Amino acid sequence: MKEYFQLQYKMLNRKMIDFGLPLLIGYPLLLFLFILLSNYLFGNTEFANYVYGLIALSFVSRLSDPKRNDFLKSIFNKDKYKKLRVVENLLYCLPFTLFLIYKEQFVFSILLNLLVIIIMLFNFSTNVIVTIPTPFSKKPFEFAVGFRKTFYVFPIAYVLTYISVSVGNFNLGVFSVLLIGITCFSYYSKIENDYFVWNYNLSPKEFLLEKTKTCLINFLLLSLPIIITLSFSFFNQIDILIVFILLCFAYLTTIIFAKYSSFPNEMNVSQLILIVTSLIFPPILLIFIPFFYYQSIKKLKDILND
Repeated sequence: MKEYFQLQYKMLNRKMIDFGLPLLIGYPLLLFLFILLSNYLFGNTEFANYVYGLIALSFVSRLSDPKRNDFLKSIFNKDKYKKLRVVENLLYCLPFTLFLIYKEQFVFSILLNLLVIIIMLFNFSTNVIVTIPTPFSKKPFEFAVGFRKTFYVFPIAYVLTYISVSVGNFNLGVFSVLLIGITCFSYYSKIENDYFVWNYNLSPKEFLLEKTKTCLINFLLLSLPIIITLSFSFFNQIDILIVFILLCFAYLTTIIFAKYSSFPNEMNVSQLILIVTSLIFPPILLIFIPFFYYQSIKKLKDILND
């Protein structure tokens, strides 16, 4: 098992380097974002424990991929396989456990770890392959691919909205909108082949406009049940809801422009630092959005007709 975890560690390092993040920056950056988002969640809703648990379980459940587990079973015997899954699940859950302990939520941290072990016992392995339908098949690939990878996030967000209305907690409802926004945000980390960009019969400006328009419409489509529910249930706070939706618009626009500002390469460290800075201080988006936009126009001119 030791060799297996050493291999996983090397693969994680390689993915981070390939993404353009030096290890000395990548790990502290991930830690900072994790603590930032965790603190935000616990600072805005009294139901943070439950939300945190659902997020942790969703994260760990990624280890239940059928093909992956079939491969592990072909390498390890039955006892070693179970032991490996338990250790691996607990390691994946460790950041959430440590933060719960930091918040003195000892009972929740124990329950979470028990559930993580139970997930291993009830192996999700199945040979049935299901193609999840999406409403984005005729649109750019980001949402079609991303939706299939993160489909489980949306029921969680809708359940959180139901809970927020049931208990009269507006902040929890806003968090569910942000959860969908962050999920859509992640769809733009993958760079497509420049052929797919060249295939657009558009100028760079029109291309960026088309990409942004599609992204914002799809985000609204996914979050519409939440927006409608919160608008009726918390009508006196609808102005705050609109501000958060506009904030999601701004960040989604930023990530699209940032993506193509380095095209056909992936985003570099300096761009990621600028995005993280905007998360800490949102008004600076007024500078970053035009900056990334003009950088994108320059990069796309080599591929698209102006």
